[in-house]
Amino acid sequence: MVLKKYALLIAIAYTVVLNCMSLIKLDELPDLGTSYNDKIFHFLAYFVLPILWYSAFYNKFKVGTTKAIMYSGIFSFIIGVIIELLQGGLTESRVSDIYDVGANTFGIIIAVLVLIVYKIKEVKKI
Repeated sequence: MVLKKYALLIAIAYTVVLNCMSLIKLDELPDLGTSYNDKIFHFLAYFVLPILWYSAFYNKFKVGTTKAIMYSGIFSFIIGVIIELLQGGLTESRVSDIYDVGANTFGIIIAVLVLIVYKIKEVKKI
């Protein structure tokens, strides 16, 4: 599978693009018909991030499943907090927002739960 072979490259590329998109001025996000468009995008971006890093830790660094899930969640959370701090300190067009950190964290938690459920199902197959 492509994800396994290129897991680290995909995770790094996604992280770089996410960081760049978080620090540049974005004129308009697509309208999702809610007043929480920004938070939905944060949730989705940070739902994907730990899944990609889990694959990198597990497939490329040969870290066990439980540790790979833990490392990917912690790493994603740290990235999210750092980016929010950088938005407030480095950019004039972006602002730090604790609710963005909350949306990021919620996306990470749901991704970690999905990975845990996936792990449990894999163990039951054996």
